Amino acid sequence: MAVSKLSKLGVNKADKNMKDPRIIVALDFPGQQQAIEFSRKVTPDQCRLKVGKELFTSAGPALIEDLVDCGFEVFLDLKFHDIPNTVMKASSAAAKLGVWMLNVHALGGSAMMQAAREGIEAVARRPFLIAVTVLTSMSARDLQDLGISTPLPQLVDQLATSAISTGLDGVVCSAQEAPALRASLGDAPLLVTPGIRPDWAATDDQQRIVTPQQAITDGASYLVIGRPITRHANPAQALEMISASIS
Repeated sequence: MAVSKLSKLGVNKADKNMKDPRIIVALDFPGQQQAIEFSRKVTPDQCRLKVGKELFTSAGPALIEDLVDCGFEVFLDLKFHDIPNTVMKASSAAAKLGVWMLNVHALGGSAMMQAAREGIEAVARRPFLIAVTVLTSMSARDLQDLGISTPLPQLVDQLATSAISTGLDGVVCSAQEAPALRASLGDAPLLVTPGIRPDWAATDDQQRIVTPQQAITDGASYLVIGRPITRHANPAQALEMISASIS
């Protein structure tokens, strides 16, 4: 078996007693080299990793396979939103890469979400499939500019309910919406929350943000955190601080 690029670079592999880390680090880097360099600084028992559009477009599936080979569980954040047949095939292709989680846009509708679910069913190690409700960078004013008059909390609830009723495993939502969604959806669905900022970090371009502690208290299953960790002088230390705050 060929040795992956990450293995050659000394990335730590997960051990047999790998934990279930609740932090997903967003690898918001422009290219593969930066992502690899960051991956050398953390271990799979500290966090999972999220690969989004920019990095996936630059580095491609090979990076996903390398990260998985080195023991990292990967959330492939491409937010599929297309006709059902296209989304079904794209979801199947993503699942075959060995990703831990992938997502679609709930605004694509129930037929599209059902097609995505069907696309991953035949994969031996089926990934979690979740749906994006409303991006955390969007405010009520942004929705109004798009001609959407439904209040933001109501729109999030409608989209989340549609996703779960279609058979998806959970949703991406702001942690501010987690308490209401827990009350509406129950304990089973996964709530994956971006827009998380420790009280010692800058808010950057996120609008609806909360601290890691508050997100967990409010019912979040997993926390997506990027710049407070990736731009920290010591990413492992930043992870330790955040993990300690939610223990």
